[in-house]
Amino acid sequence: MVRGSRYAVADMASFLVRRLLANAIVVLGVAFIVFALVFLTSDPARALLPLDAPPAAVESLRLNLGFNEPIPIQFLGFLGRAIHGDFGTSTRTLEPALGMVLDRLPATLSLGAAGLLVSLLISVPLGIAAAARPGTWVDLTARSVAIAGQAVPGFVLGQVLILLFAVTWRILPVSGSGGISYLILPAIVIGLGSAAGLTRILRSGLLDVLGSDYIRTARAKGLGPTRVMLRHALRNAAIPFVTFLAFDLAAIVSGVIIVEVIFSYPGMGLLVVQAVTNRDLPVIQAFTFVAALTIVTVNLGLDVVYGLLDPRIRLG
Repeated sequence: MVRGSRYAVADMASFLVRRLLANAIVVLGVAFIVFALVFLTSDPARALLPLDAPPAAVESLRLNLGFNEPIPIQFLGFLGRAIHGDFGTSTRTLEPALGMVLDRLPATLSLGAAGLLVSLLISVPLGIAAAARPGTWVDLTARSVAIAGQAVPGFVLGQVLILLFAVTWRILPVSGSGGISYLILPAIVIGLGSAAGLTRILRSGLLDVLGSDYIRTARAKGLGPTRVMLRHALRNAAIPFVTFLAFDLAAIVSGVIIVEVIFSYPGMGLLVVQAVTNRDLPVIQAFTFVAALTIVTVNLGLDVVYGLLDPRIRLG
């Protein structure tokens, strides 16, 4: 028993090392994309300074940042500064760009977590109910809710919720942050769109699992439907569910950006939209890197969940 546990721990450690190496390559690729953002304009030194900056200041910045060096040398220099958290200063506020983004990170993470919670609270019950009674009105209702959630654009749903709950009924605040009440409407907009695909994936996965031999054996032993569903079927059906959830993270992040603009929520999304409007490239670079690093970290956590749900994945 102890020997088997040691093998399981070794498999998980090897699995995590492989995933860490793969994610390190992803982060390196993201760093190169962030570095290349500066070169979207013809003159990166000019892009990093205000429009009315004198030519002498532009030339001085070009020399200080090494824009006259070969591209590989510039990338290595950027990578070294990024490792130390130096993405330059905001061209609008003259504050450190990374500090501005990190100040908004807790608000964005709170909103993203709230949206994910809403998504799970909707998709898991609906997916289980639809799979438990396929072809019935319960199944039809669950699938209809999923389709409706995916069909309505987030910016439209956000405006409708603001009109109803903030303007007409005055139950919830319309913008800003300050407590749970400020998260409810934005989280619903984020979660409803994400829940649509998750509901369909969970329903499909459960229907496949419920037709398996071991499920029929469990029923033949006299186990009740609830125990069969929750203890035996749900764990195996959760693997494609978690896989889809990992791919859905990027959609959730982009949804957070849109929702923060709609509700004037002071997170990273609102900050980067303002940065794009003001051509504030250091802030855009810092946001892109932090957002990508956050997604990579969450995906690594989901990889651990994969390994716990199905030991065969650790050996792949």
